[in-house]
Amino acid sequence: MADETLDLFAPEPPRPPAQPPAGPLDLPVYRRQLAALAAQGLYVGTSSWKYPGWCGLIYDEKRYEYRGKFAEKRFNDTCLAEYAETFSTTCFDGGYYQFPKHDFLAGMLNQVPEGFKMAFKVTDDITIQRFPNIPRVGNKAGTLNPNFLNAEMFTRLFLEPCLPFRSKMGPLIFEFSQFHKKEIEHGRDFVQMLDTFLSALPKGWQYGVEIRNKGWLVPEYFAMLRSHNVAHVYNNWTRMPGVDEQLAIEGSLTADFTVARFLLKPGRAYQQAVDLFSPYKEMQERIDAARGAAAKLLESSFFLKRLVYIYINNRLEGSAPLTIKGFLDLLSIMGQMMKQRGTA
Repeated sequence: MADETLDLFAPEPPRPPAQPPAGPLDLPVYRRQLAALAAQGLYVGTSSWKYPGWCGLIYDEKRYEYRGKFAEKRFNDTCLAEYAETFSTTCFDGGYYQFPKHDFLAGMLNQVPEGFKMAFKVTDDITIQRFPNIPRVGNKAGTLNPNFLNAEMFTRLFLEPCLPFRSKMGPLIFEFSQFHKKEIEHGRDFVQMLDTFLSALPKGWQYGVEIRNKGWLVPEYFAMLRSHNVAHVYNNWTRMPGVDEQLAIEGSLTADFTVARFLLKPGRAYQQAVDLFSPYKEMQERIDAARGAAAKLLESSFFLKRLVYIYINNRLEGSAPLTIKGFLDLLSIMGQMMKQRGTA
C-alpha cells in the first residue's frame, strides 16, 4: 500500500466515449474498483454466488442457455468463473452443511484464478453443541454432538482436503449459533472451551469466530481470540448489534486480518428477509449503518495496512452486488471529502 491517500481507485488515461451502461451497474468500472481494492489487500465479495437474479447485473444470461433456455444446472455448476471476473473473494456457505471433498473443491476452485480468496464456513459438526430439530440432521435431531469443538476431526476432515488449494483459501469461519443457558450457561465457559480448541489447531491458517450471543462480546472473549491471532468476525444478524456497534467495542480487532459479514438488518429474521427480497435482482432497502461500517472498515484497513475480507448477503438490502456499489460510492465520496480538506 504505497499511496497513503484514500484515492483507492487510481485515475485512468482518457478513453474513447463509451455507451451508457446497461442496467444499474457500470460493470467495467465496478470491476476496476473492486480489483483496485483487492490489490491493496481489501477483499470485497458476496455470501455465495449462485443467484440467477444477478443475471443482467454481473452475469450474462446467454452464457448459461441451452437450446434457447436458461439452464439452471449449467449456471450453478459454472457461474463461479464469471463471478471471479468481477470479485476476488466469496464466502462459501455450503461448507457448513458437510465436510469438503477433494473433487468437489477442485471442481469449484479450478474455476477461479490465482489471487482469488474463498472463505469457508466450517462444518456444523464442529460448531453445534446440540443438533437442532430439523430434518437435515436425521436421527441426530435434538441430541448432544459428541464432536463439538473436536480439533482432530476438524483437522482431518476439513483442513486436509483443503491443503492442495491452500493458495486460494481465505478465512475459515467457525459460526456458532446462539447458545441458550441450558447448553452453555456462561460466556466464560464458552471462552474456555474455545481456547482449548483453538490451541489444538494447526497454525498458518486464517481462522475467524462468529458468535450470535451478544452478551459474550466481552474483553475476555476478545483477549482469548487475540492470543491465537484469530479474528472476531463482525456480523450483522437478527439478534446481534450491527457491525458499526461491534467495531466500536474496544479490543474487538483481534487478529492481523479482519473479517466482516453483513447478513441481515438487526432485528429482522432470516426467512422474513428471504420473503421480502427474493430473487435478489434489485435494491429493496438501504441500511446506511451497514454501508457506513463497510466503508469505514475499508478506509481504516487501507491506512493501517490490514488485510480485510468483507462479505455482503442479498438479505441485507435486497441485492448484494448493488449494496457493494452503494458503499463503494460512499467510499469514493469520503475520499473526495478528505482531499478537499487537505487542500482547504
